Amino acid sequence: MKFSENWLKQWVNYNQSTTEVMEQLTMLGLEVDGVEPAAGDFSGVVVAEIMACEKHPDADKLKVCEVNAGNETLQIVCGAPNARVGLKTALSKIGAVLPGNFKIKKSKLRGVESQGMLCSEVELGISQESDGIIELPADAPVGEDVISYMDLNDQVIDIDLTPNRADCFCIRGVAREVATLNHLPVKTPGAVTIEPSCDDKVEVTLKAPAQCPIYASRVIKGIDNTQTTPLWMKECLRRSGIKSIHPVVDVTNYVMLEMGQPMHAFDAAEIDGSIIVRMAHKDEEIQLLDQSTAQLSEEFLVIADENKALAVAGVIGGLGSGVNDQTQDIVLESAYFDPATIMGKSRKLAVHTESGLRFERGVDWALQTAAMERATELITQICGGEVAPINMVRSEQDVPQQQTITLSVDHLNKVLGFVVETEKVTQIFNDLGFACTFDNTVWTVQSPSWRFDLAISEDLIEEVVRVVGYDQMPSHRLSSTDAIRVIPEQMKQLRAIKQQLADMSYQEVINYSFVGEKQLSDLDLQQDVFGLANPLNKEMAVMRTHLLPGVLGNIKANLARQEQQLALFELGKVFSKSAEIQQDDVLLMAKTGQQSPEQWSADDAKVDFFTLKGDVETLLSDSIDELSFEVSDHSYLHPGRQAAIKSAGRIIGYLGQVHPSVCQKMKIKQEVYVAELNVSDIQKIKLPAWQVVSKFPQVRRDLAVIIKDDVTWAAVAAAVRASLRADESLLYKLCLFDVYKGDNIEKGYKSLAMALIFQENNRTLEDKEVDKLVSKAVSFLAEQLNAEIRS
Repeated sequence: MKFSENWLKQWVNYNQSTTEVMEQLTMLGLEVDGVEPAAGDFSGVVVAEIMACEKHPDADKLKVCEVNAGNETLQIVCGAPNARVGLKTALSKIGAVLPGNFKIKKSKLRGVESQGMLCSEVELGISQESDGIIELPADAPVGEDVISYMDLNDQVIDIDLTPNRADCFCIRGVAREVATLNHLPVKTPGAVTIEPSCDDKVEVTLKAPAQCPIYASRVIKGIDNTQTTPLWMKECLRRSGIKSIHPVVDVTNYVMLEMGQPMHAFDAAEIDGSIIVRMAHKDEEIQLLDQSTAQLSEEFLVIADENKALAVAGVIGGLGSGVNDQTQDIVLESAYFDPATIMGKSRKLAVHTESGLRFERGVDWALQTAAMERATELITQICGGEVAPINMVRSEQDVPQQQTITLSVDHLNKVLGFVVETEKVTQIFNDLGFACTFDNTVWTVQSPSWRFDLAISEDLIEEVVRVVGYDQMPSHRLSSTDAIRVIPEQMKQLRAIKQQLADMSYQEVINYSFVGEKQLSDLDLQQDVFGLANPLNKEMAVMRTHLLPGVLGNIKANLARQEQQLALFELGKVFSKSAEIQQDDVLLMAKTGQQSPEQWSADDAKVDFFTLKGDVETLLSDSIDELSFEVSDHSYLHPGRQAAIKSAGRIIGYLGQVHPSVCQKMKIKQEVYVAELNVSDIQKIKLPAWQVVSKFPQVRRDLAVIIKDDVTWAAVAAAVRASLRADESLLYKLCLFDVYKGDNIEKGYKSLAMALIFQENNRTLEDKEVDKLVSKAVSFLAEQLNAEIRS
């Protein structure tokens, strides 16, 4: 199926490039066979109007035309048979370049000067054949660039569909796929309901309801089929490989390409009595639209009147009942045919039609009314006419039914071999238009009317994996008991984390996974706790939900033995149970006492929030780039001295002082600071990467600002970097070297002194350039954080 990318963008407004969308479609299972421009590469071609046209004095087949090009009138010699006064066409002026790098120059043809060339579609690379120069609508603006007017900055994408994806034989279906992958809404152009203005009706009888359970028809009277199909519709058809014929046929083809519902129009004057949908009689003959005569067997479904066959259902119409320029009244058909009935009939008739291609694969059985309304809207806009009500005939017992399919989380994970979040799976089903419910373990899905290929749970699994992406499926190395296990270079092993903490003077502790329920409730950590069936005693009756009770017990025991300065860590599992048992690896770091061992050259500063924060940053320095901290509200931590640890906007742990009331219950008389980290989030390692070392000097500027006490340094640093985003590569380092509160600083405010160090890799920075950058940072801080420069 070929389609215009610009047409697709009317349904789903994506920002990806054509190449990216081609890759997405291919990975979704809609393989892209190719892409080509909607027209050749040309420039300097404008809309022009022929004002006068006379025979060439020395050539029988040439004409001398006076052409209005907008701001000038030019003399053009033209040999096209359709060149005539009043025609608006495409003019390549002198200096224009046509496909193949053909440059237009002033020339003489049989002694008469020509100041340009009137172009055909072939000459502009729009078509492979043409009967003359391009004929543009009468309202085409003279002088406008043809590329802009005809919307030729477009790509034609050709996709190769598998037999089960008939729903993508239209723009609507492809748009639904692109929208699903990019989480975008699908817009539906048109979709209006036409109010009837007459009561005409052709009776319909279904004599083969199993083969045609739905048949909608509508009479439209008094149309003018001599009108010209709008250029935009012609272009959509052309870029989809369909030739424009006349408005009624063009509209039915357009709706088929847009919505996926093939339609047909009969000349009402050629219908004798009512319409009968039946199986063909043995050796029944019908003259087809391609002027061939077909001899039908009883396996063919036909649309007939009371005397003859009018069309081969789902394949091709009959010549006798076809619409032409003189047709005034039409009967529109929009039906659903059983795919098995239509399958193979095109080959037996030796005809290939777009409708047969779709009907034999299955069309949306809930689309007939909407398609009828859309076609009616377009026909009346172009050809006028009086509209009758839709005559819908249905055999309810033969109409396809929605399939109810169930899929369990366990079955999905087992077949895929990897886990997809349940929320993502539900979103995928909803984005694809499936009616879906989830009850924690099982999805119940109603297959939509346009998807005949959904019947079993494996069909739903295929939908999940193709949207997630086959290229995103994790690969697993095959292993056996005698193989050497390969450890990824970018993954930090647990022993490496332990060694790093030991190098930072932390000591490891190991506690039981069993704790007493009171230990957890004292810390308000009893949520989702579950007990043992046969506990050793009440102090080991439940599985721990946190490492803190055990580590606080270690600290209490050490303090009782006069060990006042402690730095401990435990790396172990915690357990919880909601719907099922869950276990996670967690690292807990704890510190209390003085920052440094007692000695004459060091002061006796005690461990505080920032001491442990620095240790956390050191631990994560080789694994996480963007580390940030924000206020948290854990009840077991001091309300004013705790923070959530975040990486790339996601919480990976917590940090803070253990709440004094908790320490009081544990009879710990000094402040204890702890940090909790999810092990899975800190196991990644940033691999070493080569980096240029600048040989040019650094330029340092110190800046002190007065700011409200509740504004964090992280917010200030982020504001400085945001102000220099366009020149961020020049900012080599940003650091805080002083925090001051006291004399000359208003209460509720503080002074932050920072160093901004700039450096370039290929030149020496000038003072005025650096001063300008600092000025931008100062202005941004004042605007965003109400900061003032401290004098």
